[in-house]
Amino acid sequence: MRAISLWVDRVFDKDKIEQCIYDMCFRPDGTQLIVAAGNRVLVYDTNDGTLLQPLKGHKDTVYCVAYAGDGKRFASGGADKCVIIWTCKLEGILKYTHNDAIQCLSYNPVTNQLTSCAITDFGLWSPEQKSVSKHRCNSRITCCGWTNDGQYLALGLHNGNISIRNKLGEEKVKIDRPNSPPVWCLSWNPNKDEPDTLCVCDWGQNLSFYQLSGRQIGKNRSLGFDACCITYFSKGEYTLIGGSNNQVNLCSTQGIKLTSFAEQQSWIWCCKVKPDQNFVAVGCQDGTIAYYQLLFSTVHGLYRDRYAFRENMTDVIIQNLTTDLRVRIKCRDLVKKIAIYKQKLSVITLSDKFTIFKHYKEVQLPEKIVIYELIADDENDMQYRVKERINKKFDCNLLVVCARHFVLCQEKRLQCYNFAGIKEREWVMESLIRYIKVIGGPTGREVLLVGLKNGLIMKIFINNPFPLTALKQQTSVRCLDISPMHTKLAVVDEHSTCLVYDVATKELLYQEPNANSVSWNIQNDDMLCFSGNGTLCIKANIFPPHLQKLQGFVVGFNGSKIYCLHIYSMSAIDVPQSAAMYQYLEKKDFANAYKVACLGVTDPDWRNLAMDAIESLNFDIAKKSFIRIRDFCFLQLIHNIEERKKRGENNDDLFRADIYAYQGKFQEAARLYKKTGNEDKAVDMFTDLRQFEHAKEYVVHTDPLNVKKIMKKQAEWCSTTDDPKAASEMYLAAGEYCKAIDIIGQNGWGDKLVEISRQLNKADVEPLKLCASYLEKLGQAVYAAEVLNKIGDSKALAKLYIDSRKWTEAFELAKNNPQLKDEIYVPYATWLAENDKFEEAQRAFYEAGRKKEAFRVLEQLTHNAVLESRFSDTGYYFWLLASQCLDMTKDNKLNEKNIQLFATKFKQYYQKAEMYFLYHNIHRFIEEPFTSMQPEAIFNQARYLLQTFSSDLPVGISRVFTLFALAKQGRNLAAYKLARHAYDKLQSLKLPRELQEIVDLGSVTIRSKPFQDSDELLPLCYRCFTTNPLLNSKGNRCINCQQPFVNSFNTFEVLPLVEFILEDGISDDEAVKYIEQDFGVRKEKKGREWKEQESECIQSLPKVISNNFFHIGVLPVQTLRLDDSVQEEIGDTSDPFSTKMTTFEQGGSEFVAIQLNHSQLQKLNKNEVIIQKWPLPLKYRYYKLMLDSVSITVCPYCQHIYLTEDYELLQLQNQQCPFCRKSNSQS
Repeated sequence: MRAISLWVDRVFDKDKIEQCIYDMCFRPDGTQLIVAAGNRVLVYDTNDGTLLQPLKGHKDTVYCVAYAGDGKRFASGGADKCVIIWTCKLEGILKYTHNDAIQCLSYNPVTNQLTSCAITDFGLWSPEQKSVSKHRCNSRITCCGWTNDGQYLALGLHNGNISIRNKLGEEKVKIDRPNSPPVWCLSWNPNKDEPDTLCVCDWGQNLSFYQLSGRQIGKNRSLGFDACCITYFSKGEYTLIGGSNNQVNLCSTQGIKLTSFAEQQSWIWCCKVKPDQNFVAVGCQDGTIAYYQLLFSTVHGLYRDRYAFRENMTDVIIQNLTTDLRVRIKCRDLVKKIAIYKQKLSVITLSDKFTIFKHYKEVQLPEKIVIYELIADDENDMQYRVKERINKKFDCNLLVVCARHFVLCQEKRLQCYNFAGIKEREWVMESLIRYIKVIGGPTGREVLLVGLKNGLIMKIFINNPFPLTALKQQTSVRCLDISPMHTKLAVVDEHSTCLVYDVATKELLYQEPNANSVSWNIQNDDMLCFSGNGTLCIKANIFPPHLQKLQGFVVGFNGSKIYCLHIYSMSAIDVPQSAAMYQYLEKKDFANAYKVACLGVTDPDWRNLAMDAIESLNFDIAKKSFIRIRDFCFLQLIHNIEERKKRGENNDDLFRADIYAYQGKFQEAARLYKKTGNEDKAVDMFTDLRQFEHAKEYVVHTDPLNVKKIMKKQAEWCSTTDDPKAASEMYLAAGEYCKAIDIIGQNGWGDKLVEISRQLNKADVEPLKLCASYLEKLGQAVYAAEVLNKIGDSKALAKLYIDSRKWTEAFELAKNNPQLKDEIYVPYATWLAENDKFEEAQRAFYEAGRKKEAFRVLEQLTHNAVLESRFSDTGYYFWLLASQCLDMTKDNKLNEKNIQLFATKFKQYYQKAEMYFLYHNIHRFIEEPFTSMQPEAIFNQARYLLQTFSSDLPVGISRVFTLFALAKQGRNLAAYKLARHAYDKLQSLKLPRELQEIVDLGSVTIRSKPFQDSDELLPLCYRCFTTNPLLNSKGNRCINCQQPFVNSFNTFEVLPLVEFILEDGISDDEAVKYIEQDFGVRKEKKGREWKEQESECIQSLPKVISNNFFHIGVLPVQTLRLDDSVQEEIGDTSDPFSTKMTTFEQGGSEFVAIQLNHSQLQKLNKNEVIIQKWPLPLKYRYYKLMLDSVSITVCPYCQHIYLTEDYELLQLQNQQCPFCRKSNSQS
């Protein structure tokens, strides 16, 4: 390190008395230096030391100055107890005072808050405050300083302690230093990457370091003088300490002295570093102000791509220039010399000893040598450990290290030491040594190349005491290097000329001017680079050098990387070797061109090398080059040529023709094809290139059949261009109908497609199908159908109708082609389902014979309707399920067991349909505020539904709602007994919150009503004329004769109908025939009574009547019938049915049905007989109308019985039956 004095000034007062420089500071931009001298504040221009302006404002000596971090203001304080704030324009704007003299000033680097310290107190001031906040201190304050983040302030005290305070002045940490002398100066390390470190100097000549917490770092260091000032460089790299030693010490951040400068005649009271630069200002006791520039020399070493250099004077950085990995070795002493070789690193430090590291890297610290070595043998490893420490003082100008030795160079002398520090040999040269380099060799026998001032170049073996003369030249050696194979030697002389010699013959091969450093490429023996005058020159063999701009010195050349040292930094520069490669290519030297390319060229350069090599039929180099750029096309070509050569082909012109074709040189390739008699290859080439005119030039010499082939290929080419019309015409002319139709269809020319389809023969099935397909895509389904009819493809026609949603035409096609029924109805059903027409979809599935899908859709509809509380739809869907079960029984493939199974399912679905139908009205009554139903209808429906309930209710039907509707309407209609029963049942059930209070109130108030039901509501049995209670434990039947009641399916009032059954052997068709026959006038009544006659009753086994009204099989029950003899005897009786009505056991537990024979059926009035005509396997049900004034209607679909007037009203309102939703028009 060198210190250059830029300017010096001395300050005197008006009486020529020297004025002590107590303090100084730089403006943040470094342009001005503020100096406290005497009772004035001086402002200097740092460039040339010009005094810009003296500032007069203090009445006594100025002790301290400080500049704000924003550069807007600075402050000064002195013995007059005043602090003056000055602007950057050198104008005083504010003054405030303390009770004692001002000792020191410091600005907060973040908030720009000013701290002014007097003897017994300190003040805090900021531009935003109107007053100064002052705080007392128990000891005299000598110095102060803020941390980097501006959070804490350190105060150095006369009692030897240090007080650390926050921005409010409150003490947070107190550093006790018992029996310590006064703290005279302190400073915080400005390095932001490290924790806050406080450097302290006292007048006990000690240097100490502390953490923010107050903990001391390390031990005190003895300075050997009284320190008056301490300051850091802007980034915290170094520390400057000045005082009674009359000079400034440059120290490391750990306080290690590195060097000293600025020697003066008196004490140094202050020194400051220019922000972000290596300039230092020094103020002395005798009024001297000196301004220095510090120049730090580069200490480094290089071996191949491993570079070692000094940083912060005490650290060694090893950098891998290829990977840019770095490792730091902290030597903690001044590093003077560095050498590196393989795994060894040698460092000379300022400690009288030498250290060596294993890679072979050597670092010299002034008073010792330390040898380091790599921990692992891996070339990429960056971890070093200490190999040896040599505690000797060595004087040298140059240092090199080998595997087992290090060599010191001093003037003309070379000394070789082993790692134990023992000198093994010494060489004395004829002249001063200018350059030395280790050029390799076996371990312990390495070779040194030494350049002397007199022009001699010596070769020294470590194990040989006799140096050898390698070369003698007339000019002094500045730099030298030897090629990797040791065949050529490059020397840069004192005239900046680079001279290259042949080592064996010592012949000068060539020379180049303007060189200050030279280096051979360690991967190529014929390539070197040199630099000079801001230019980098890369030279291969004897070719002219390639020039490019470069600042610095070339120190290494490895492949395509050039290592350049510029000022203090080493950089690796990637340099493509394209220029050298092309120089070899011009000479057709493909082997050397390939070697250069391997050092590093671009992909286009590799391609050019490969193309030149393959054109010269150098397939080996060409293959290697194409592999580099992964050009599989040319690699396949080379493989094919090599295979052909193995088979005996040796026509180089034909090989070149193929190569030209691959390279795009088609005319040259065609000429060579013609020359070798391979015109067909030329035709194929031009045809593939769509150069049909060129192809036709060579067709003359080949088979004329190729013309058609060319036309097809020309059509293919036209199809890929903007002329599809011409392409389609060419395909049609060539007979390629499908390709022509593809082009026409893709362009949407429907008229052309229709024209082609009509011109084609119906035997051209594929082209016609393609026409139909494109016509369908174009929306011209009519023409597409015409084409499909032409070829008779009914299956495709059905698909066309389905895709175009022409269902009418599709159904007509299905009628003519029954085998297509499934293919049409299934998509139709799917389409309906996708469009939310689920009921129609279900019917369509059923029509298509997909009964499982039909059932699945219907069951899903039913389930959804229940979940959505659409109970009317639920009942309807169950009716549809029941109907389909009944239809399934007509399948001739079913056996009797399956028929009975479907009949049972019909019964279950039919009963659920009725229950959901009834519950729909009850649910509406509960949930909706108004209803159009009569109270009697709601009451009857709830009562009927309650009597049909079993233990397991269908999903969605609420027993609570049913009982609540029955209770509410029963109360309104005076059925108090039934209402009380309903309320009692509700109390035992879990009720919704909204009904709980209503039910509780109703349960209480109903007990105030009579415990009986209105007589008008009691149902009457029209067989035995017994009045029945409203709630019957036996169900919906008479308690006396057990005859089931028949209810109107609208109001559910009891109808005057009595059911009868047929005698065994009478079919439903016969019975209907007997009933509908007209036998003339029926026998009249005699008087008002029937003639009674005793007769013998005959017991038989008639059909059972189950509770759900359906005849499903034969079971033995009690019935009554008259035999023929009895009938003859009572032949005078006009109405035998009335006689039958009384034939039952009073209060019996079994129901005795009325059974009629042939003659009795014939005597019935057909207008008084109601028949429910159920399809097989169910049987008809017959009812006798007991009141002529009542008109009854049976729905022909669901077979439900209505009062005629109610049914007609429902038809007028809904246009359909409310249960099965069939209209009269459908009937």
